[in-house]
Amino acid sequence: MTSQDIDAATRQLLQRYGFDDIPFESLQKRLVEGTAGTAQNRIAGEVEPPNEGDLKALPPMGGELRRELTELGEAAMRRDEVASVILAGGMATRFDGVVKAAVEVLDGASFLELKLRDIAATAERCNARIPVYLMTSFATDTAIREMAESLTTDRCPITAFAQFISLRLTPTAELFRDSAGALSPYAPGHGDLTFALRRSGTLEDFRSNGGRTLMMSNVDNLTATLDPGVIGAHMEAGAALTAEMAPKEPGDKGGAPARVDGKAQIVESFRFPEDFDQERIPVFNTNTFVLDAKSIDAEFPLTWFAVNKTIDGKPAVQFERLVGELTAFLDPAFLRVERHGPDARFQPIKSPEDMDKRRPDIVKALEARGSL
Repeated sequence: MTSQDIDAATRQLLQRYGFDDIPFESLQKRLVEGTAGTAQNRIAGEVEPPNEGDLKALPPMGGELRRELTELGEAAMRRDEVASVILAGGMATRFDGVVKAAVEVLDGASFLELKLRDIAATAERCNARIPVYLMTSFATDTAIREMAESLTTDRCPITAFAQFISLRLTPTAELFRDSAGALSPYAPGHGDLTFALRRSGTLEDFRSNGGRTLMMSNVDNLTATLDPGVIGAHMEAGAALTAEMAPKEPGDKGGAPARVDGKAQIVESFRFPEDFDQERIPVFNTNTFVLDAKSIDAEFPLTWFAVNKTIDGKPAVQFERLVGELTAFLDPAFLRVERHGPDARFQPIKSPEDMDKRRPDIVKALEARGSL
């Protein structure tokens, strides 16, 4: 790839969103050499189901154990040690080109408004100041920042920071062009999180103000609320990272906790050995994490996975990194959470068709927590 291959407008976009920090040429070389693809994505080590003690359940609402964890989390919030991170990046393609965070979900309120309403309610109950950090992408950044300006408050100040950008390739490692002949930029996955937090200075600012704990969730998972009990469970475990796990249901696809050469970590579904029966693991990753701010303030050698896509009817390859792979480098805890009922913590809305299906569970959970 040469500078002549990229038009001026695309070059400006790439520079704005950190393309120079992406090892693009080395990834392109891997594709040329045949060292990137489905076979290379699989784990070569010994993979086993998690040990019995690897997975702990979040105690039920109303019980003494949950109250104790909640008190622990609320105390951390009152000390200004906790912040919320909401992933609102991606490519804005599943809701007819509308940025998902701005899509109306309940009674005129959008995904982002409902997430922020929950955080504000928690902050009020705890008499705390809880910063909110929004990870955007080049496709969502402008819209998210405009929303944030009107939604930020003294109790819940909002800061937006952008993830990185890269360019799609053809299967033969040339720059991919769409049906109009234009280059095809994309956001390279939520594995950008720690790198983008550091690049933007957001993590440094949080830590310099006494921040210690970050709770990360997807903007489309409204039941992944900022629960002091979950913060307390993370603190009690003493882990660098706590990952929420939900019971599997038919059709679920995603990562799951496993032991790789004895080390407990999240393994994405496409990385398991072909002969490994993934049904042996009854839970899977919800992509909701509690993170120790000090522990994630480092450069992690996350893997760049080659992912096959179809764009404008043509095959394309994009390289992505995944936040769950942090568990391979940190000491994780796995927290089993409910999927339905008032304590549900995993009801994602990935498409417009999911709206009506999941709305009753979402309403039930948010009402139980005082967020509606």
